[in-house]
Amino acid sequence: MAQSLKTPAAAGAPTASHPDVGEKVRAIIEDVRTCGDAAVREHSARFDRWEPESFRLSAEQIEEIVARVPRQILDDIRFVQDQVRTFAEHQLDSMKEFEVETLPGVHLGQKHIPVGAIGAYVPGGRYPLLASAHMTIVTAKAAGVPRVVACTPPIRGEVPDATVAAMHLAGADEIHLLGGVQAVVSMALGTEDMAPVDMLAGPGNAFVAEAKRLLYGEVGIDLFAGPTEILVVADETADPFVTAVDLLSQAEHGPDSPAVLITTSEALGREVMEHIDRLLPDMPTSDNAEPAWRDHGEIHVVDDLDTAYELADRYASEHVQILTAEPRQALERMRNYGALFLGEGTCVSYGDKVIGTNHVLPTRGAANYTGGLWVGKYLKTVTYQEVTDQGSSARLGEVCGRAARVEQFEGHARSGDLRASKYADAALPWAPAKTDQQS
Repeated sequence: MAQSLKTPAAAGAPTASHPDVGEKVRAIIEDVRTCGDAAVREHSARFDRWEPESFRLSAEQIEEIVARVPRQILDDIRFVQDQVRTFAEHQLDSMKEFEVETLPGVHLGQKHIPVGAIGAYVPGGRYPLLASAHMTIVTAKAAGVPRVVACTPPIRGEVPDATVAAMHLAGADEIHLLGGVQAVVSMALGTEDMAPVDMLAGPGNAFVAEAKRLLYGEVGIDLFAGPTEILVVADETADPFVTAVDLLSQAEHGPDSPAVLITTSEALGREVMEHIDRLLPDMPTSDNAEPAWRDHGEIHVVDDLDTAYELADRYASEHVQILTAEPRQALERMRNYGALFLGEGTCVSYGDKVIGTNHVLPTRGAANYTGGLWVGKYLKTVTYQEVTDQGSSARLGEVCGRAARVEQFEGHARSGDLRASKYADAALPWAPAKTDQQS
């Protein structure tokens, strides 16, 4: 049984975009599809007041930009990218290629082939997300992607030095100062100055997310994501102040970011609410965090942790933080989440910024069927087959002929029949009779 101390003020699920977002995005896509670079330049000037001679940064420009970034920031970028790279490389090591002989002379195999080219979108605007460069570009390069195109918008007409440095140090092969839908469409479709990519990755606002959704099929995408979500499972041992701070850390992402607490302690739930009420007024990002908590914040009190984990699984939240006496129990009890954060020493912000696991994660219940961005997303797992034993080919041919005819696929059946005939002298009653000239 669950008692709700706080329920969302806004009815229904958070909305990621205004209803006319799709219409506006479709118009930009078709404009770029038809007019190419001219349309890209027009939309960049309109939305970002940015119309340089070339959106792509040269090697010399990148070198100058990186030189402007303080040493400590560069050191921190390298540290975080090392964490992301190390984890991605271990993920890659866990993906084994193999070949197995299932019958005499029948060889079946699996290979992992990197996607040829990916487009990484790194958001800018009010909150430049440097970490997105680490998550999308470093992971792609760890997978062996040969060409990574990276786009980020200018910020109020200025070059975002630290973001460009992060993209460069992550291994981007091309860096373009280009934002919004026009950047995503340029990467997906290609223009006169940018060859198209095979896959898009990275977060963005409602317009970027809608562009990825509409372009999916023409190109691959990492996943549909947004808005950011946090769910905390806590028992009576949790620190209510820590719980409150961590809930607000994700609520600041946007006014539609759900922040949910499920706890076995009513006293803890009430203390968390009191702390949040005190913290919010002085929080620099309260313009996002306050409406997020007001409209999408929830606190539920349950009888025991079994019920807490069951309820948490129903949310299938992007980030699930476990603040209990035995946090590792969640590894066995839960199955639906983007990422788990176990114990007070861990926090979702570590996952967002520094710890090394990927922060591009499923939202809106997508954790019911998928995980987040990882090195495997950039790999095509393909198979190959080879039959070198004639007896095995004849046996497969006989079975193929029968199986295909059950499905009324006569052409398939004849391919099997032919090998059964060639390798085991089976009859081919459907074969045309040879003419005297063929004899």
